Amino acid sequence: MPTLIGFTPDEIDTGAPTRAARLKWVVVVDASLPPGRVANATACVGAATGAAVTGLLGPDAIDADGSRHAGLPWIGCTILAADSTQLAIIRARAAASDGVYVADMPAHAQLTRVYDEYLDAAAARAPEDLGYLAVGLVGPRNRVDRIVGRLPLLS
Repeated sequence: MPTLIGFTPDEIDTGAPTRAARLKWVVVVDASLPPGRVANATACVGAATGAAVTGLLGPDAIDADGSRHAGLPWIGCTILAADSTQLAIIRARAAASDGVYVADMPAHAQLTRVYDEYLDAAAARAPEDLGYLAVGLVGPRNRVDRIVGRLPLLS
């Protein structure tokens, strides 16, 4: 059973700078992908992360007219660029690091419109053969920084 990662209610401080948060969130994406596939991969990894990491989302915002806007990640999220080889290494290091939540998007996830086909393709491959398009990490700042090194921001 994976370790639960997240924030307790008393740790959530939406008035503090993002760097003050105990945990850091990064998404590393294959920089060679076209923009639409980058957007899809980061959105999918973000959705999985938001559902799995407790306390990640801040409260809804209410505008001057009283309209509600969904809560966003109060700790921020940095989007970094890597190549496919680096993504596989990052995913392996993160998966082996205690206290780090990992959400990934294998390449086959973008090749089918039937989720069960994606599940079958993943089941037939070893982790190193999945060909990752994006990997998201949430964990202690120093640990996440060591895993992603000095990767550049996605541009």
